[in-house]
Amino acid sequence: MAFSKAEQFDEKDVAIARYAKALSHPARVAILRLLSKQDYCYCGDIVEDLPIAQSTVSQHLKELKNAGLIEGEITPPKVRYCISKEHYTIAKQFFKELFE
Repeated sequence: MAFSKAEQFDEKDVAIARYAKALSHPARVAILRLLSKQDYCYCGDIVEDLPIAQSTVSQHLKELKNAGLIEGEITPPKVRYCISKEHYTIAKQFFKELFE
């Protein structure tokens, strides 16, 4: 049976790579920094804080959400985002261990 390359690596290393990929753009880092300073934020508020278009912000939010670093809750007509405390804590610990 053939295994994918990701299956050949430690689970923690795969998770670190997923988080690192999500953090590979300065806009995503800025979004996380913004969300880490408050309980939640609406997409429109994030757009106002960043020098990029709403559609681009939405793409970056999707990447962060897919990595598990943020959560989104639909409160019509808006979407409210917050840090995923569980994954954020795990990511911080994994990166800390990696760089020690």
